[in-house]
Amino acid sequence: MQCFNQYVLSAPRRLAMPIAVYPGIALTHAKVSDVTHNPEIQFQAQTALHLRYHTPLVLSAMDLSAEAEAFGCTLHEAEEEVPSVTGRLVTSLAEAQALEVPKPGAKRTSVYLETVARLRRHYPQYLVFGGCIGPFSLAARLAGVSEAMELTVTEPELMHTLLQKSTDFLRSYLRAFHSQGADGVIMAEPAAGLLSPRMMQEFSCAYIRQLVEALPTASFALIYHNCAAKLMHLPVLLATGVQTFHFGAPMDIPAALTQAPASVVICGNLDPTGVFVQSSPAEVEQQTRKLLAATQGHRNFVISSGCDVPARAPLANLDAFFKAVDEAP
Repeated sequence: MQCFNQYVLSAPRRLAMPIAVYPGIALTHAKVSDVTHNPEIQFQAQTALHLRYHTPLVLSAMDLSAEAEAFGCTLHEAEEEVPSVTGRLVTSLAEAQALEVPKPGAKRTSVYLETVARLRRHYPQYLVFGGCIGPFSLAARLAGVSEAMELTVTEPELMHTLLQKSTDFLRSYLRAFHSQGADGVIMAEPAAGLLSPRMMQEFSCAYIRQLVEALPTASFALIYHNCAAKLMHLPVLLATGVQTFHFGAPMDIPAALTQAPASVVICGNLDPTGVFVQSSPAEVEQQTRKLLAATQGHRNFVISSGCDVPARAPLANLDAFFKAVDEAP
């Protein structure tokens, strides 16, 4: 069994795993741009949160621009924002076919690999997770997200070419994370949640399955994150062979838990902005307790943020979240 699922299913009490690194800068007095460019500062931000909340695992930051940058995309960058892709790198099938697949460690992918290596050295007794983008979401950044949705219909060969090159890179990237000591990776595939189940199967799940079949070891965990997926997507997602899912606010978590096998772990789905940023601590505590009550009896559920918690989320709200989990029956 994958290390993460084994840990969850054998845990004596409810677990919490918000995807949170950037809020740690409130404790280390760094900037978001420092976290996305400097592995030591990223390590410090995660360490500060781990020491405050005694989290069961430590992880690198979520940044869905690093892999696209390695392929050659142009980024928009600002001190207090996670970098984002601007423009389109690929506009034709010929450009897609000529596109070179980068090596793991190219550009800022080295920041995330080094962060994992530092976490592994410092926390030998904890689970350590890297983070990466998923194949469709990466291909969509190379071709333009809105354009990619249209290309799945008008130029499917172009999209499949980009998807295979994205998958080839991600296969090597997962192995690189493993070589740095990671116990698994949280793979974010949000753009695929905008597809119908049938199109998701063709343009995302088929490539996710390639990655599942090429995982470095049987215990290495691939946590599939999709903050846009709905219950109608669950059957095709379960067919990928993924054993751990992390969903956002659109997913009906209680219904998903009734449809998924008991050996499959599902995580989520408190809204990162609506709950962790915009709510009061009392409201955060209330929403956390509500979701815990709705999922009571499901050992294969881990309460979490529905996506990456922004840097501007008040630590008082994270305090309230962990307090509610700690007090849960």
